[in-house]
Amino acid sequence: MSRRAPTPAGRPARQRTIYLATPWAPMGGGMYRVADYLMQSQARSPASSDGGGRGEGVFRPLETRGGGSAAWSMIVILQAMLIVLRDRLRGRVAGLHINVAERLSLLRKGLLVVLGRLIGVPTVLHLHAAQLPQNYLAMSAPKRVLTRWMFGQATSVIVLGDSARRFVVDVLGVPAGRVQVVPNGVPGPAVVPQRTAAAGRLRLLFVGNLSERKGVSDLLAAVAEIAAGPRRPALELTLIGGGDVDAYRQQAAERGIADITRFAGWQSQQAIADAMATADALVLPSWDEGLPLVILEALAHALPVLCTPVGEIPQNLTDDHDACFVPPGDQAALAAAIRRLAEDPALRQRIGRTGRQLYEARYNLERFFDRIADVHREAFGVAARAELTTLPPLPQSVPAPDVAAKQCGALLQTSGRGHSL
Repeated sequence: MSRRAPTPAGRPARQRTIYLATPWAPMGGGMYRVADYLMQSQARSPASSDGGGRGEGVFRPLETRGGGSAAWSMIVILQAMLIVLRDRLRGRVAGLHINVAERLSLLRKGLLVVLGRLIGVPTVLHLHAAQLPQNYLAMSAPKRVLTRWMFGQATSVIVLGDSARRFVVDVLGVPAGRVQVVPNGVPGPAVVPQRTAAAGRLRLLFVGNLSERKGVSDLLAAVAEIAAGPRRPALELTLIGGGDVDAYRQQAAERGIADITRFAGWQSQQAIADAMATADALVLPSWDEGLPLVILEALAHALPVLCTPVGEIPQNLTDDHDACFVPPGDQAALAAAIRRLAEDPALRQRIGRTGRQLYEARYNLERFFDRIADVHREAFGVAARAELTTLPPLPQSVPAPDVAAKQCGALLQTSGRGHSL
């Protein structure tokens, strides 16, 4: 049998497709944005071959949801399966990178895992769902078996942190060697915003799907408490995201804060970056999360973060160092923390700058792309190449913590209304 001649040096390498399977629209949430960041970051032209003829991987989108009903989404996933089958027959598929959450997302993506198993295409499951452990406990016994089987068929499983890894290994039974912890990464601004807002003024920003799980009612109640108090700072709240916007707009009106609350709806990546550049703090009082991209984006913009220590957040951020924590559902503690940030711009600056340092060390897009590429090389034999620019360092070192900037956690003692998850 004759061997195929190597590709001449300088000729473009043969590209093989790595499908990024996810809902390709903002309604896909963090899954969509993670996949989109990878797409944006890959090299625009193929590398020259090294002479082995093995080629390289190239990311291509694979729609798994569509914009219609749940029933229509099943038609969309069947179309996706046909695309993968067609390209498998043509020898073009390197692997499937399947972004998965819970509920119907789990069902749809499970069909892709089954297909990959049947036609010999390796699969990487990328788990984004903060609620999957709770949902799993509520499943019937047959659904639990199917969920464990599906995760067991994957070539590799990517999780956001240690708690998710323990769930996948200990509960779903995936061998530990096939589970990789890869924290999310996000792009950062070319120039880090310099924030010099005066005390007594605070422009708050919320980014996410407007829902109770994200703590939107808690946030509106906290802002209303501050607005009705004797020491009312100049406060503005902007909420970016979809969901039941009309209901929350009505709630803001009923609480008497419609004049200082703006509902911006879905916005582009650039519009969100612009909003972060002019805001004074990001607030995300969620009841449960994984590792939200919006927090990492705030870190990249040196924007101080006020959030709840849920999901993978407390394993990645530290209270009073690179974030401020309040318990989920504790509206009084949230109001106290917001008031503190409004009255102490030095605290905001310190938290924002240490957050930016954390971003540079752990969550920049270059590092994220490289970690994903390592997983793909092991699972698929090929990986896409990055085309990224290095972000500039902070213009000066982070000052030592101010003794006067007391722990944001001490604010929690101002209220006894704590709730637990």
